Amino acid sequence: MVGSVLSLAVIVVGGYFALRNVAGDEARGDTRDRVRAEGRLVEAAGLDDGILNGDRAAIRRLDDLVLGQIIGGSIVRVKLWSKSGRILYSDEPALIGATYGLGADELRLFRSGGAEAELSDLNKPENRFERGQGKLLEAYTTIRTPNGTQVMFEIYQRLSAVKASARRLLGAFAPPLVAGLLVLLLFQLPLAWSLARRLQRGHRERERLLAGAVDASAQERRRIAADLHDGVVQDLAGVAFGLAPLADEAARNGEDAQAGALRSAADTLRRGVRDLRTLLVEIHPPNLATAGLRVALSDLLSPLQADGIVTRLDVDEPAANGGTADALVYRVAREAIRNARAHAAPAAVSVAVSRPAPGRTRLVVSDDGRGFAPEARERREGEGHVGLTLLEEVVAQAGGTLVVRSFPGAGTTVELEVTSA
Repeated sequence: MVGSVLSLAVIVVGGYFALRNVAGDEARGDTRDRVRAEGRLVEAAGLDDGILNGDRAAIRRLDDLVLGQIIGGSIVRVKLWSKSGRILYSDEPALIGATYGLGADELRLFRSGGAEAELSDLNKPENRFERGQGKLLEAYTTIRTPNGTQVMFEIYQRLSAVKASARRLLGAFAPPLVAGLLVLLLFQLPLAWSLARRLQRGHRERERLLAGAVDASAQERRRIAADLHDGVVQDLAGVAFGLAPLADEAARNGEDAQAGALRSAADTLRRGVRDLRTLLVEIHPPNLATAGLRVALSDLLSPLQADGIVTRLDVDEPAANGGTADALVYRVAREAIRNARAHAAPAAVSVAVSRPAPGRTRLVVSDDGRGFAPEARERREGEGHVGLTLLEEVVAQAGGTLVVRSFPGAGTTVELEVTSA
């Protein structure tokens, strides 16, 4: 048995590192594929010859495309370079027109084509605006303007997003390997497995049902968010993008009133796209490891601010540094904020996250809304509104406590305390 366990340990550890290397290579390959795809989009839909001489209309058109369809999520910066090292475009306007020396890899790319990805050197002066974004992976490829001039398209992607992609690939390959090893081990320990299975069957079944309910809710949120993002948001962004040249054409023809109306419509559509992106954040939570708990909670409160509700967010430094309970803290805060906005009609909502003791995280969400009586909550549960009840079970499963205090006319307070490493 000792020899078998040691052999399994060697296989698991060796297989893990081998799969991790393969997953990392695949993730970097995905980044190169992504910069090629985004480059083709820019080349086909947003690139004018005027970008070569700093034409404002060309820059504005490209800016609409970049901000509407490329910047966001893991991509934090876009740059367009000439062969001489001049930045023809960037979503950071201060960089446009500046000239920096291109490296040997970039110059070789102009000659041979293709795409490259590498860790970004944030000490370079051209990367000074990205230093607050953490570690970044820069990927670049060459594209051409309509007159055939070759330029280099570059994106900066958060390294944490690339690592997350590698982890997903690793997660896809690891289960079959681990399952095969577990089967081998089970053949050697049939009696122990049988006893453990009987003792834990009831507990696992309850966990499975609870996890299934939570997963079903999460999958539905992801589906709705994906439908909105790939449908309405893209359509609105495309219409706003298409109105810009029409406004410019009207202005050139001296039709100032029509040009103003078109620009106003385009601005309204852009605001609508921003509002929908805010809704998407509320429906489908961001990557907490990438954005951080403070940013994620701030995104939850932004729709309330748009409704004129006064909000306050306090996340102390130890809690802001992240912990194992961040996902649970986010879920509870999201449910409490959603309930306050939908049912309480509050004038103010506050969220506070702290570490009252080492290894403990505390969340308090309070509002000054209309509140409710205990029997009102029981009635809503009977009508199928079981969000808080499910959360109480999830919190209990995690070894935490969830307390909801509310009285009619006196607001509601939701308190969570859970272990966090």
